[in-house]
Amino acid sequence: MTPIDFSRRQLMAALAGSAALATLPLPSRVFAQQPLPSLIKLVVGYSAGGPVDGAARLLAPALSQELGTQVIVDNRPGASGSLGGDAVAKAAPDGTVLFFGASPTITINPNVQRHMAFDPMKDLTPIAPLVDYTNVLVVNNELPVRNVGELLAYAKARPGKVFYGSAGVGASNHLSGALLEKMTGVQMTHVPYKGSAPALADVMGGTVTMMFDIIATSKPFIQSGKVRALAVTSRQRNRMLPEVPTMIESGVPGYDVGGWFGLYGPARMDPALVARVNAAAQKMLAREDIARRLREQGYDVWSGAPDLLATKGVSDRKLWASASKGIEAE
Repeated sequence: MTPIDFSRRQLMAALAGSAALATLPLPSRVFAQQPLPSLIKLVVGYSAGGPVDGAARLLAPALSQELGTQVIVDNRPGASGSLGGDAVAKAAPDGTVLFFGASPTITINPNVQRHMAFDPMKDLTPIAPLVDYTNVLVVNNELPVRNVGELLAYAKARPGKVFYGSAGVGASNHLSGALLEKMTGVQMTHVPYKGSAPALADVMGGTVTMMFDIIATSKPFIQSGKVRALAVTSRQRNRMLPEVPTMIESGVPGYDVGGWFGLYGPARMDPALVARVNAAAQKMLAREDIARRLREQGYDVWSGAPDLLATKGVSDRKLWASASKGIEAE
């Protein structure tokens, strides 16, 4: 699959409207004049019980409090979040339907799904960044390696015989492994699963060698000695695993990837309505009780104006276009 060519014109189109909201904030009395629906459906593109759904259900009541209107989670699973995103893209831009967008839906799916029904950059309105997170590289505890350098040497001596699991073809942890292969020239073998949980179970069982996983999910198994953490994928060490080095520290220069969740609406939303919802989201994320609960789930608060979310979407889509070259989701 040919990576998407991002021109300056496309970047400016993706940021249209949202940049104006950042540089020319509306006074609070204008926010108050902007009517809100009595019920907002917060669409999640994944099944109930997973990490995206868990974060959405944590934030929905708080957002409801800040907006003064009811916000309920509406699960629309399928196609790595694309079915939910498409439903929001086709909704009326009146605020009744919003999208709790996970970064793979926005930045990976357009590169690996041949027949994606909508374009996140054109058919959604960025409203507010919400949280970001870091992954950790874990290996089977019996594997005779203690760091990334030893893992790469082990894999180089056994081309194609080191297996890494993922939540499926085109998932962020799949492309994290593919990016490691591209950056180091090491040949490994990808094993897709229907979700991260069964992949992690097989890392513990020794069916696959390793995987990249959300820190909050893997931490209990790291602490119990069922898997071994080799490195985190962020530029800095993570507060949940302060003793674990970064991939960059471990000898893979430039390896800095992670994930995030953001709030989106359909295209052509009224800028004043976007500004009102963004203000409520920022107020929600400034609450210590919300920040603490997010940290407990392994997330960090990521708050700001709509253009911050738009810019991040564009840059990460370019990153994954390179990593996903030749990969096509089912």
